[in-house]
Amino acid sequence: MSEADNTVDSKHANYVLTILLVAYILSFIDRNILALLVGPIREDFAISDFQFSLLHGLAFTLFYIFLGLPIGWLADRYSRKWIITGGVLFWSLMTCWCGLAKNFGSLFITRIGVGVGEATLSPAAYSLMGDYFSAKRLSWATAIFAMGITLGSGGSYIIGGWLYDQLVLMDLSQWPLLSAMKPWQITFVGVGLPGFLVVILMLFVKEPPRRSGSEGEGEQLSVEEAIPLQQVLAYWRTHWQAYSSVMLGVSAMSIIGYGTLIWYPEFLFRTYQLSKTEAGGILGTIFIVAGTAGTLSGAWFSTLLQNRGYQDANVRLVMLVALLLIIPAVAAPLMPSGEIALWLTVPVIFFHYTHFGVAMAGLQLITPNRMRAQTSALMLFMTNLFGLALGGSFVAFFTDFIFQDDLALRYSLAVVAIIFYPLAAILIGLGLKHYRAALLVVR
Repeated sequence: MSEADNTVDSKHANYVLTILLVAYILSFIDRNILALLVGPIREDFAISDFQFSLLHGLAFTLFYIFLGLPIGWLADRYSRKWIITGGVLFWSLMTCWCGLAKNFGSLFITRIGVGVGEATLSPAAYSLMGDYFSAKRLSWATAIFAMGITLGSGGSYIIGGWLYDQLVLMDLSQWPLLSAMKPWQITFVGVGLPGFLVVILMLFVKEPPRRSGSEGEGEQLSVEEAIPLQQVLAYWRTHWQAYSSVMLGVSAMSIIGYGTLIWYPEFLFRTYQLSKTEAGGILGTIFIVAGTAGTLSGAWFSTLLQNRGYQDANVRLVMLVALLLIIPAVAAPLMPSGEIALWLTVPVIFFHYTHFGVAMAGLQLITPNRMRAQTSALMLFMTNLFGLALGGSFVAFFTDFIFQDDLALRYSLAVVAIIFYPLAAILIGLGLKHYRAALLVVR
């Protein structure tokens, strides 16, 4: 263990990372459970694919993306522990409240509430990790945290598909509170309840001292040393080429990631007639096993590049992965059978999820301490604006307005992949030299 790691209690640091991971897993289950409920919600509310994509993406991100920046500002100044605790409590309540929605408008509003609560987690969490872990361990910590994306997404498929199908088969008429609810509504309540346990566990988290320097071993910073927003903006402008390259490149990746996350289960239903339990179980397992392995492998691949002398290893990896995935990601939804499509999906999911954790670590390493939460919030604003808010709608746009056929969803997924993977590689490649220059400034 390095001297930098001794600046905090390493056991408690691991505890904090575990709780943050669990919170992140639940956040993705709560936000993505909607993807397993496309059919019943469309039927009950009589809406199209595009309208459904607004529920999944726009409603959630309407305030989620805009609140991230002020929450990042708060997290650079005040207790990150309490910001996260309050956020988990609120989004868990709102997820349960989604189960009481009676029409498109009420579900839209409660989805906004889920997004408001979840906006608190990532900016404050990345800032906490920047103080709990040294630069050498930070890429591993952020990669472990990023596992929440695949574990939560896969969990939403498995849990959501199984729970919904079980509820459909149950006789709920004897249950006073549940008899008036549809199976999809009860599913929301079921996945929202575990968040209250995380709230309790967060009470035992200690707020770490803030430290200067990319190695986490500089002098302790006080609240009075908070950097004014104008100075943060000036720093971003000075290194705009480095920041914009990483943020726009990862945003292009997120369009494919979220588009796939939202529509792949429905693609399997429509194209290969898989049941919700079958599709959710298989796809969820792929996300949990291949996606999680890919997320952790991202830190390992980045370390290999670093050992070969690439100072920009964290972001260079994003470019290499984007180039690697163009052919398999386009081919997977076009396969003649569901079995072949799912087998080809395994390496796609594995390599796609190698990039996000190391990209976030890369941003931390070119950003002074008191700007990290705000910078993470800006990154999340970009990726969620393009990915979460628009990724699903890009896919639905091609299905509803270009192909004009629900069964053409497979072609929409292929088109989005062939557009945005090359774009991501180009954007990252253009900014590598600027990233290396920014890295030298902080070090």
